[in-house]
Amino acid sequence: MKHLCAALLAALIPLCTSAAAQDVTLSARDGGLSVSGSLLSFDGEFYRVESEFGELTLDGTGVTCSGPGCPNLEDYVAKLTIAGDAMLGSTLMPLLLESYASQQGLSLRRIVSDDRNFHYVLWDTESGTPQAEFSFHLGSTAQGFADLFTDQADIIMAVREVSSQELATAHEAGLSGLKSASRGRVVALDGLVALVSPGTAVHGVSVAQLAEIRAGELTNWAELGGVDAPIILHALSNQHGVEQAVSAQLGVVGPVAVTRHQSIESLSDAVARDPYALGFGTAASVGNAAMLPLVGACGRGFAADATSLKAEDYPLPLPLFLYTPPRRLPKIARGFLRYIRSADAQGLVQQAGFVDQSTEEQPLWAQGNRLAAAIKAAGPETDLADLQRLVTTLEPLNRLSLSFRFEPGSSLLDAQSRSNVLLLAEALEKGVYDGRKLVFAGFSDGDGAAGANLRIAETRARRVRDSVRRSATAWREADTPLNIAAFGEAMPMACDDSDWGRRINRRVEVWVGPAD
Repeated sequence: MKHLCAALLAALIPLCTSAAAQDVTLSARDGGLSVSGSLLSFDGEFYRVESEFGELTLDGTGVTCSGPGCPNLEDYVAKLTIAGDAMLGSTLMPLLLESYASQQGLSLRRIVSDDRNFHYVLWDTESGTPQAEFSFHLGSTAQGFADLFTDQADIIMAVREVSSQELATAHEAGLSGLKSASRGRVVALDGLVALVSPGTAVHGVSVAQLAEIRAGELTNWAELGGVDAPIILHALSNQHGVEQAVSAQLGVVGPVAVTRHQSIESLSDAVARDPYALGFGTAASVGNAAMLPLVGACGRGFAADATSLKAEDYPLPLPLFLYTPPRRLPKIARGFLRYIRSADAQGLVQQAGFVDQSTEEQPLWAQGNRLAAAIKAAGPETDLADLQRLVTTLEPLNRLSLSFRFEPGSSLLDAQSRSNVLLLAEALEKGVYDGRKLVFAGFSDGDGAAGANLRIAETRARRVRDSVRRSATAWREADTPLNIAAFGEAMPMACDDSDWGRRINRRVEVWVGPAD
């Protein structure tokens, strides 16, 4: 980095003549080279400067700073702003930060302005000198992104993925790559659910029926096998990230005839008290209400449990994100973001009521429902030989809870799967699977010819395997071989009679077992 900065300064030397008008001037320590501009930030190691030549990032060890904007290097305190959705900011993120500070041997003090704004001061216990200030501003996911785009926040808490419109705004603001796993990392998992009053006499609801309910096309509990009474709808405010995620996943904008709530706790309590109510909420925030089971058109149920949410086998997953800008954050912030992936941090995710990302293993015999569905779906294009090949290949292996699925109508991995690439790569680099082999098993939906679907499944398995391989830079194939297999439409997760059913069937699973 020093050589890069020196080369950059050398290229700019004939142009750097207006330093007096700027608030900082950075000069190379060996003399002669300088660049002036407005200081945007200093992370204790690097200066970020807005100059007439654009935004520059320069290594502080190679330059000296002069001018009124220069930071105090001896008393430097890293200052971070964390903004966005209160669903993450009220409990989980403070819990993680407090644990990280303790792990680093730092003392911590929380100072509360109001229920939406508070900050933490972290200081070195031995010297008594402050090291960092983390300011929290709780609001909505949309507000968090707006703060990111205007450079008013460093870490954004989001309960949905960045939207296409927000990506366009980010591009205009010079913030690229927000859809990459390095910019939008998954911190915890949750699922979208239909909430009802305990004792509601309905056995389940399909994704298609939930969409009809939101569209006002299905309005009576009798249409779901319940009592002859109107369905009273409850939902979060239109600005809430969960409500926006519901609209995006069901493809229906929020209903008009609905009681809106500012908090998910308020929604859950209201639904629990009304035997005719149905609310759109999350698995982590059921409260006194109950989850209405989700079923497929074929009658198969989908549980919003930890295993299903980790593997995205549940049709309405809700990964929870932290987004960061494409600029260097202070060292303590980078350490905090690394800590969030640790086993200790994932235990706190569970403690906060969400689903963590620790990897589970399941043997083939635990996939009984899926195998039964595969047998029922077998036909001329998927015969006994195909099922025997599947069982013979997978029987010695265990399925990992890391799966990979794709964005609708695309061969690109979805947000949770992009994060899973990094999780699996990190596990390989740590030697978690040394002495064993991983098999990337590709599956497809049932549309089209079986032979074509088998080739598509194999291509997807290879692409996912190669993505993990590229990300695991410190791993050796000799320690953990990465193989591929493809089974096409042989083991469907759901019926192919809906878009979401086909989407959930298009996947790459990871199985682990003894090396050959």
